[in-house]
Amino acid sequence: MKKNRWQDHYALQAKKKGWLARSIFKLEELDSKYHLLHQGDRVLDLGCYPGSWTQYSLKKVGSKGEVIGIDLNKPKSLNAPNFRFVKADVLKVPLEWLDTHIGRVNVVLSDLAPRTTGVKSADAARSMELAQRAFEIASRLLERNGAFVCKVFEGQGLQEFRSEISGHFTTIRAIRPKAVRKGSREIYLIAQGKIFS
Repeated sequence: MKKNRWQDHYALQAKKKGWLARSIFKLEELDSKYHLLHQGDRVLDLGCYPGSWTQYSLKKVGSKGEVIGIDLNKPKSLNAPNFRFVKADVLKVPLEWLDTHIGRVNVVLSDLAPRTTGVKSADAARSMELAQRAFEIASRLLERNGAFVCKVFEGQGLQEFRSEISGHFTTIRAIRPKAVRKGSREIYLIAQGKIFS
């Protein structure tokens, strides 16, 4: 019988523990190392489907916090009273609308990923477009000292993008969590300490 390549250790652990996706373990590792999420935080989860990052965030912020998720698809089985879902294309939703309807947040998470083509340069360019948009949103909505977590594919433009972000935060790191699949080119930029210019 042929082994399903998606059913690795992390996928099986996620299913066993009731998480909606294996990507939970990426955020869990980043949060345990850098203390990104706190009780009472307001969190914006860009590209929130299938919902494991939202699940984890809800657990961390507690009943006094709030998580807002934006995606084209609503995560299933997420009915917490402090979760709000916005059905929208992150690339098209106006910044002014986000200002009015979401307002200030403490953390912006972006696990956004393009539909991959297998052409490395094209996939990296699409990933960078999503990362740039996530950064625009984070720049607009993050409170002072807020944190921004952003997935991006390694490729052309990454160093320039990292330099651009670094001017807006006190610290920035590039991390490849253990749960990233072997052969994947994804890394996560962790920016903390939002500076208001």
